[in-house]
Amino acid sequence: MKKILLIFFSLLLAQSSFAQDAAAAKSFLDDPLMPLYAVSAVVVIVLILVLAVAVYLLRVNILINQSEKEKAAQAGIAYVKPMTWWDELTQKLNASVPVAKEQDIDMGHSFDGIRELDNHLPPWWKWLFYATIAWSLVYLVLYHVTDSMPLSESEYNQELALAEEHAAKIRASQPGEVIDENTLVYSPDAAILEKGKAVFMENNCGACHRNDGGGNSIGPNLTDQYWIHGGGIKNVFLTIKNGAVEKGMPAWGKAMSVQSVRDVTFFVMSLQGTNPADGKAPQGDLFKTEETKASSDSTKTQASL
Repeated sequence: MKKILLIFFSLLLAQSSFAQDAAAAKSFLDDPLMPLYAVSAVVVIVLILVLAVAVYLLRVNILINQSEKEKAAQAGIAYVKPMTWWDELTQKLNASVPVAKEQDIDMGHSFDGIRELDNHLPPWWKWLFYATIAWSLVYLVLYHVTDSMPLSESEYNQELALAEEHAAKIRASQPGEVIDENTLVYSPDAAILEKGKAVFMENNCGACHRNDGGGNSIGPNLTDQYWIHGGGIKNVFLTIKNGAVEKGMPAWGKAMSVQSVRDVTFFVMSLQGTNPADGKAPQGDLFKTEETKASSDSTKTQASL
């Protein structure tokens, strides 16, 4: 006890000596964590005092028990430890039978020195069981009879609706570019092509089509004029957006924005005619743009003239 008090007074003296330095004290008081330091110091002091009192009471209790034992020995009677308030509370909560009265509930069965007693369930256990029954009735009325509270599925759907409403507000506050595949026209925009290339590489499209678009055993060649699902900017856009699941092509429109689909489409269209080394053989049908057809028809006309 004396050691603890000495430590406590030493801390107080250390604080007073620290306060003598005005400049240091001012900077310490200006610290934004000063309230936290103060609360921590109070908590530590309170814990020390509580610990000191607990140790003191424990020593007093030990001395009292020793004194009672000596008195019982001098009187020639067996010492019986008095029940504390905690022992009495525990006995009431558990409805346990005192050891001196265990013969009243002895069922006459014993094995290896262990006797079977007719103890009842603790009252706290019964109260808990009754509470679960009462709560089940309340739950039934609230959730299934009156529909006052939503079930898990309804609550989940409500959260989805709130999330969608929140997302709609964000989209409304940050309107994106509207892209219509029917009016989409390819242009070799450097910024769009760079974004499309980044998305192409990020989604590992090269695993099926190669990074240069030359195709491999899984994906077709993207650099020639033959297309399995139709050529042209519109068909390529829809193929990337909706995918071709039966052939292993994911519907990327579900995983990326429409702007990203447009960027990848432009990048794929930019690969036309690059003719990488060891490109895969053509697959699908030959597709020629209107410009190519017009150029071909004019050539035939001049030749006939």
